[in-house]
Amino acid sequence: MTNISRGSKIALVVALALASASCSRESAPAYDIVVAGGTIYDGSGGEPFVGDVAVKGDRIVYVGPKAEGKATQVIQAKGKAVAPGFINSMSHATYSLLTDRSAESDLRQGITLEVMGEGGSPGPLTDAMAAKAVADFSTPPPFQWRTFGEYMEGVEKLGVSVNFAGWVGATTVRSHVLGDEHVKPTPEQLQQMGQLVRGAMEEGALGLSTALIYLPGLFADVDELSALATESGKCGGMYVSHMRSEGDHFIEALDELIEIARRSQAPAEVFHIKVGDPKNWPKMDTALKRIRAARKQGVRITADMYTYPASGTGMTASMPPWVQEGGPEQFRARLKDPKIRARVIAEMREPVTEWENVMRGAGGAKGVMLASFKKESLRPLIGKTLAEVAEMRGVSAEEAALQLVEEDESRVGVFYFTMSEENLKQQIQEPYVSFGSDAPAVTAAGEVLKSGAHPRTYGTFARVFAKFVREDKLLTVQEAVRRLTSLPAANYSLSDRGSLKTGYFADIVVFDPATIQDHATYVDPHRYSTGVSDVVVNGVPALANGEPTTARPGRFVRGRAWTGREGGGCKASASEWSWVG
Repeated sequence: MTNISRGSKIALVVALALASASCSRESAPAYDIVVAGGTIYDGSGGEPFVGDVAVKGDRIVYVGPKAEGKATQVIQAKGKAVAPGFINSMSHATYSLLTDRSAESDLRQGITLEVMGEGGSPGPLTDAMAAKAVADFSTPPPFQWRTFGEYMEGVEKLGVSVNFAGWVGATTVRSHVLGDEHVKPTPEQLQQMGQLVRGAMEEGALGLSTALIYLPGLFADVDELSALATESGKCGGMYVSHMRSEGDHFIEALDELIEIARRSQAPAEVFHIKVGDPKNWPKMDTALKRIRAARKQGVRITADMYTYPASGTGMTASMPPWVQEGGPEQFRARLKDPKIRARVIAEMREPVTEWENVMRGAGGAKGVMLASFKKESLRPLIGKTLAEVAEMRGVSAEEAALQLVEEDESRVGVFYFTMSEENLKQQIQEPYVSFGSDAPAVTAAGEVLKSGAHPRTYGTFARVFAKFVREDKLLTVQEAVRRLTSLPAANYSLSDRGSLKTGYFADIVVFDPATIQDHATYVDPHRYSTGVSDVVVNGVPALANGEPTTARPGRFVRGRAWTGREGGGCKASASEWSWVG
């Protein structure tokens, strides 16, 4: 280059540099991931189309016929469905995520977001409540917390496979201020409870949840609940409820929920909508008409459900609340008194009670299957009915139930076969109904295998497609996808999730609608669903070719009042927020 002028040398260097940069741009991948050639169900419920979904970072950057440009990774989806990640509308993964960060039972079904909590929440806790929470763990939890936000942020730092969000529990707030006694809050105490709700909402809670069939949540009246729901509504949150009755007083309980929605001006959702006892099954038609009428009048009522005819809860749900007041130790101590024990058994046998006797709704002890015990010595009884155990022991069903609760020093997990398949089919056709497992997210290994589980733990979402789409033909694939994605995202006011759209978070599931299948049963529950090949969470593959990866890309998905976001914080009333009907 000695014979070239200085100006020419500079020009040549610049040209070479530009050429090099151009080559680099041409060779650099345009995308991190392309899900290629699949049938795209975008979550809207509209007709699917064949095409590509492209991802850069944690966002979707292209949805259409063909993503032009190179990708670091290509997920071949030809012949399969590509959909937004499924949302578990009612999950009990709150504490299971601490010890089981891969959440395989849900991940293998295409779930990318757990919406957690039912009446209780991981905060706000007093020191005494925190000590009790820690004592319930078989091994000490990996971090300490007191508030809702501290817990959720702690889980995010640990690293989990799926996203998670949660409700602040009305039961938790009540216990924080009032303890577990049957008392009515003073105006000052109710104000304190409202401040705790507001605090959790500003930390990221989605709304307020209740479980009004269980102690001590059932002590709350409609005025207390409306006041707390109003605070949630001011913070852009819903009121969601396991209603006060799913049996004899089912309609009255629904009316209470609708009234709370009216008073608070916030949306309300029925947790796992169902009605138990054959004599009550016709009430489902009345209930659905009430919900439709309320929605027509502008009251935003939605519901979620699981896809099985048996519920799963504690044996104690068949025992009168008064004997359980004050907690498990006082409960078991009272049962040692022969007169109290006789009274409890007599009330368990009454054909009509003010409290919800779930065993009666199951048609008696033959409809109650033992599902889980804390003590190893009792686990051989798993899978037997309460009637069988009573016969083995030579006692009444009621006495057998009390004995098991005493011996296991727990509420004893059971299945109640209370529901009608016809009602399930009726509910599933309501366009505002989404789906929730009402179960933890677990891996079928180790200690998990030693205890029972409801099949909904492993199969709720696969069963939507296997039974209600393919077998019963009650839903199309695109409508089922909508119910699992954009519907709960809209109900819960989750921005940038639940749809395959440019700019949305890259939560994506690839599955085969023709083969996706649940395999778990009541007797053999620890069986994963099949048919989901790939799951992407925030742009990172969490399931690849049907197997979990080691990635833990899950995030804490916060509600609208979170003070860390622009426009966060609570307002003067719920009417200042925009809501989806």
